[in-house]
Amino acid sequence: MAKDRGSEMKTHGHGNEHGLGRDHGHQRGFGRHDHTAALRGASRKSLISAFVLIAGFAVAEVVGGIVSGSLALIADAGHMLADAAAIGLAILAVHFAARLPSARRTFGFHRAEILAALINALTVGLIAGWVVIEAFRRFAEPPEVRGVLMLSVGVLGLLVNIAAALILRRSAEHSMNVEGAFRHVMADLLGSVGVVISGVLIWAFDWRLADPIVSVVIAALILLSAWKLLSKVVHVLLEGTPEHIDIHRLCSEMERLEGVTRIHDVHVWTITQGYDSLTAHVLVDPLLSVKKREDLLRQLRSVAREEFEIQHITIQIETSAAGCIEDHRESHLEAHSRADLGERPTPSAWEHGQGPATR
Repeated sequence: MAKDRGSEMKTHGHGNEHGLGRDHGHQRGFGRHDHTAALRGASRKSLISAFVLIAGFAVAEVVGGIVSGSLALIADAGHMLADAAAIGLAILAVHFAARLPSARRTFGFHRAEILAALINALTVGLIAGWVVIEAFRRFAEPPEVRGVLMLSVGVLGLLVNIAAALILRRSAEHSMNVEGAFRHVMADLLGSVGVVISGVLIWAFDWRLADPIVSVVIAALILLSAWKLLSKVVHVLLEGTPEHIDIHRLCSEMERLEGVTRIHDVHVWTITQGYDSLTAHVLVDPLLSVKKREDLLRQLRSVAREEFEIQHITIQIETSAAGCIEDHRESHLEAHSRADLGERPTPSAWEHGQGPATR
C-alpha cells in the first residue's frame, strides 16, 4: 500500500502570528487511483465496442436514408454518424485522462473527459436544430418516401442502438464522458423508434406527414437529453459544489471536532466524474500541541474522505486569522454549519489567541 501523502504535515507561519499546517490527501492508501484506472479501462472497452457497432451501421443507414427519401431516417443516420464521432472523441478523452500529471498540468488530463462530454451535448443540440428546420420545410411539401425500405433500415438501426446502449449503460454510471456517449446512443435509439413508427404509417396508410412529425418529436427528445448533460457539464466547469455533497453539513461535522474553532475559505468542486476536491482553512485552539494538531488534521481528513467521499483533500491549519491574505468568505456557510454547534468562543477571541486551555 502506497504511503498516503495526507500523513505529511508542514508547519510554517503567516508572519509570526500563527502556525500553519497543510494536508494534501489523495486517498492513495485507499486504492482510489487503482479503482479509477479500472473504471477507465472498462469505459474504454465499452466505448470501442459501441463505436464499432454504430460506425459500422451508420454508413448503411445513410445510404438507406438517401434512397428511401425519409427525413427521419436521414436524421437518424446523421445522428449515428455524430454518435460515432462523439464516441471516438470519448475514447481519446479516456486515453488522455489516464496520462500522468506534470508540472504544467498538475491535475493531468482529467478534465478531458468533461470537455468531451461538453462537445457531445453541443453536437446533439445542433443535430436536433437541423432536424427541426428540415422538418418544417417538409411540412409545406412532403416528398415521396419508400416506407418498406425506411421501416427495414429503421428496425436494424433500433437493434444496433439497443446493443450499443446495453454496452455503455454500466460504464455511464461512473464517467460523465461515457454518459455523454450513452445519451447520444439513447437519443438515437429514440430516433430509431420514431423511424419505425413513421415507416409503418407511411407503408400502411401512405401518410407522408408522419415523417416530419416524427422527426420533430425525435428532435425534442434529443434536445431534452442534451440540455440535461450540458447543465451537468457547465456546473463542473464552473467548479460548482458537487450535487451529492452538502457543504453546510461538511463544515458542521468538521467544526464538531474537539479543538476546531471555525472553518472558512472552503471550496469543494469536481475535477472529473467520481473525483472531487476540497480545500479549506481550519482555525484551531492556539494552545493545542503539535501532536494534537496532527491528530486533528487526520480527523478532519477522515471526515472529508469517509463521510463525504472526497478524494483530493487540502486542509490548512491556522491558530489565528491575522496575516492570512485570503478572502475569508464564509457568510454562505455560517447560518447552516454553525447553527447547532452550541456555545463556542467568538471568532474574534481566537483571532487574538484567546480560548480555553489545551485539550
